[in-house]
Amino acid sequence: MFRFIFSKLLYLVPTFMGITIIAFGFVRILPGDPVLLMAGERGISPERHAILSEQLGFDRPIWVQYFDFLGRLFQGDLGNSLVTKKPVMAEFLTLFPATVELGLVAILIATLIGVPVGVLAAIKRGSWFDQVSMTAALVGFSMPIFWWGLLLIIFFSGILGWTPVSGRISLMYFFPDVTGFMLIDSLISGQKGAFTSAISHLILPSVVLATIPLAVIARQTRSAMLEVMGEDYVRTARAKGMPPRRVIGVHALRNAMIPVITTIGLQIGVLMAGAILTETIFSWPGIGKWMIDSISRRDYPVVQSGLLLIAGLVMLVNLLVDLTYGLINPRIRHK
Repeated sequence: MFRFIFSKLLYLVPTFMGITIIAFGFVRILPGDPVLLMAGERGISPERHAILSEQLGFDRPIWVQYFDFLGRLFQGDLGNSLVTKKPVMAEFLTLFPATVELGLVAILIATLIGVPVGVLAAIKRGSWFDQVSMTAALVGFSMPIFWWGLLLIIFFSGILGWTPVSGRISLMYFFPDVTGFMLIDSLISGQKGAFTSAISHLILPSVVLATIPLAVIARQTRSAMLEVMGEDYVRTARAKGMPPRRVIGVHALRNAMIPVITTIGLQIGVLMAGAILTETIFSWPGIGKWMIDSISRRDYPVVQSGLLLIAGLVMLVNLLVDLTYGLINPRIRHK
C-alpha cells in the first residue's frame, strides 16, 4: 500500500510543475498592460510606467520572472493583488467557502439523482424510462452552462418569481461571517427567514452547476450496472432465489459503484470549471467570479496563483479518489 501511495504522490510533482508553467504563461499572453490598467483613466507617464514595471519585476526577462515566481511559491508567498493590494491567499480563503458550498450542493444533487436514475435505467434497459433518461442525460451534458443558467433565471426568477436572480442571501439580513458557509451562518444566526433566503439563492446556481455532473454520473452508473449484472456472481445470486432488491443492492450496485466513485471524484474539475460561468451568471461571490474579474483587470498574481490553487485542489481530490479506489479494489494496488 505504501508503494502505491508513493507512486501516486510521485506523479504529482511533474504535473504540478507543468501547471506552474501554464499558469505563469497564461496571464502573460493576454493582451493588455497591467501597469496601464492600474493607472486607470488618469493615464501614466513613460517614466512612471518604467518605475512601476521595475518595481513589479515586469522589466526582467520572462524566464527570470518565472523562477522568481517559483521561488516565492515554494516559500508560501503567492503575492499580492495588483488591484486590492491584499495577499492572494487571504482573498482566496475569504471567497473559497462560497465556491465550496455551491460545489458541494451541486455534486450532492448530481449524485442523489444521477445514481438512482442510472440504476433504474440499467434495470429497465430498453424501456421508455431508459431511453428518456439517457436522452435527457445527453442533452444535459451537451447544454452550455451560460445558456441553461439564463433560461432558468428567465423562467423561475423572471416569469414565476420563485427564486432570486443573484447573490447568496437577501440584503435585509446581517449577521457575522462565522464559517463562510451561508447556509450554516444563516442557520446559527437565529434570524427568522435567513436560512430560507440562503436556500432560495442557492437553488438555481447549484442546479445549473449540477447538470453536467448529473448527466455523466447517470450514464456511468447505467454502464457500470449493465456490466456487473452480466457477471457470474450476479447470475448465481439470482439462481439461489435471492430477492431482486438484494441482488441489485448488495451484489450488483456495490461492485458497480467502484467506477462511479471515480467518476464522481473526477467531476470536481468539471465543477470548478463550471463554477466560473455559474458564479458570473448568478453574481455568486466565489472563486470563479473572482478569477473572471482578475483576468479582465490583468491582475497577474491573482490569476496565476488562483489557477495554481484551483489546480492543486483538483489534484488533491483526484489523489484521494485514486487512493480510495485502491482501498476498494486491492487489485489496483498491485498493478
